[in-house]
Amino acid sequence: MPAHISAIIQAAELLKVYQTENLVLVDVSNGSNARTNYEDKHLDGALFIDLNTQLAYIKDDLSIGGIHPLPDIAHFSDVLTSLGISRKSHVVIYDDKNGTNAAARFWWMLRAVGHKKVQVLNGGFKEAERIGFPTNSKKMVPIPSETYQVERWGLPTADIFEVGKASEDGDHLAIDVRESKCFTGETEPIDLVAGHIPGAINVPFTRNLDEQDLFLPPIQFKAEYQKIFDRRQIRNIVVHCGSGVTACHTILAVAYAGLGMPKLYVGSWSEWSRNKRAVAKNV
Repeated sequence: MPAHISAIIQAAELLKVYQTENLVLVDVSNGSNARTNYEDKHLDGALFIDLNTQLAYIKDDLSIGGIHPLPDIAHFSDVLTSLGISRKSHVVIYDDKNGTNAAARFWWMLRAVGHKKVQVLNGGFKEAERIGFPTNSKKMVPIPSETYQVERWGLPTADIFEVGKASEDGDHLAIDVRESKCFTGETEPIDLVAGHIPGAINVPFTRNLDEQDLFLPPIQFKAEYQKIFDRRQIRNIVVHCGSGVTACHTILAVAYAGLGMPKLYVGSWSEWSRNKRAVAKNV
């Protein structure tokens, strides 16, 4: 396995290699019934990871970091170790929403601690099942490995103060990937305030997918996002969503296109909207 691999793996490709030594398959589906659904049926060999308790540290005060702030780096080290993931592991991640939920977030977190051999399954559980990937309800026990040593989050992020400045600077760009009705302020199903960060543009994450809910080809992504970035440097692009999870889907798409890694605003709208910051609406 080369050190640098595509951010996306096709279901047919996974079917050929999923029993390979060092491959760790992880189900990161999220929602109230996610664990029950996993226990009822998951891809053969898949382990389960929980977004709220393992990929985030949810505080009582959501104005500090939003709904899904990153966990302590030592906690994430423990999570990886508990899954039997080592630096040698080839990690393949899926969810039941084609990465728009927690799969892309876990991918970003692994990349942020320097893990190279990590991919998101194109089409998620649905696509794998469609092509005949074996499923079952077997209880999976991780294969023990050495402690996964990590020191810091190494990918670029932006805090609430940087996002505020970026939204006022033409050399920077804040991209909100929520659906258009949330961006315009027409509706807000989760947070207390509807609307968007002033100066941000709306590029819904759904534009990353085709009619079959599969990722578009990388060459198409490249043309699309180069046009959106409009010659801005990748380090000046900040991507956000509602809680810092779905934004990773667009960061994944940008990386898949070979354009590098824009910054993630982890707190996203859930933090911004709870801090008495200016709110823009288009309704």
